[in-house]
Amino acid sequence: MRALICGSLAYDTIMVFQDQFKNHILPDKVHMLNVAFYVPEMRREFGGCSGNISYNLKLLGGEPVPFGAVGKDFEPYRGHMQANGIDLTHVRELDSHFTAQAFITTDLDDNQITAFHPGAMQCSHEASVKEVKDIKLGIVAPDNRQAMLNHAADLSERGIPFIFDPGQAMPLFDGADFRAFIEQASYVTVNDYESQMLAERTGWTAEQIADKVEAYIVTRGGEGSRWTTRDGVFDIPCAKAKTVADPTGCGDAYRAGLIFGLLKGFDLETTGRIASLAGTIKVEHPGTQNQRYSPAEFEDRFFAAFGYRYS
Repeated sequence: MRALICGSLAYDTIMVFQDQFKNHILPDKVHMLNVAFYVPEMRREFGGCSGNISYNLKLLGGEPVPFGAVGKDFEPYRGHMQANGIDLTHVRELDSHFTAQAFITTDLDDNQITAFHPGAMQCSHEASVKEVKDIKLGIVAPDNRQAMLNHAADLSERGIPFIFDPGQAMPLFDGADFRAFIEQASYVTVNDYESQMLAERTGWTAEQIADKVEAYIVTRGGEGSRWTTRDGVFDIPCAKAKTVADPTGCGDAYRAGLIFGLLKGFDLETTGRIASLAGTIKVEHPGTQNQRYSPAEFEDRFFAAFGYRYS
């Protein structure tokens, strides 16, 4: 049972400035800003929504098929994905571009200054998901605008259920776009802030969105997630973290758990709990793809958190 994971694959270069930005940026000089930050601590992580979701889904025992475009510098990422048994058949490598990448500088107050280079992601709409066979479920996660529009339309035309996850791509679409996505999708998932933006753009309440899909899922950080369906509303508790190391990529891990539960045909509450735990385990590790566990270890942790087994 394979899942098509449409979205970005990117490198995240993360640097830590051992001070506070506010001590070095003069408010009355922002119109002529020229500053440099000394960042002795740096790490490079594998990221992007498609990459993160695929990695987490594979850990859970699923079969992800990432779908996107990467550049001439993809070799280290390719080795990482292949070492984890992830099928890269439908990841296009473009020699004329770099892989998408974010350069993130964080200060001691956890403020961030980010520069994002889309690279090959700008061309991800040039390939069609119609080429991919034997797919049971898909997700349309943040990518370039036209790619997301195309993938949603193509999956809908093929009758393949999919999850719509606008995430960081929300500024790319207007109300008519969002209404079309929702009417094509089987599930919609956003965080609490994005849910407010979605309501404003579409003019639809959570109940109205839920009436058009199987479930409208709103994640709320440490407060868990709220699932709105045609049959009512229920809340999924947040699994307790052993420690909080880094929330980056938690949402992608949650979506991997969501896909896994849906592929397996579990009830929605069990699916939500799997998603919650996958996100929690990610929070316990720095970076987006550094956590490791077997499916059996995950289910043992699930039993400890929720008191029952799903298999």
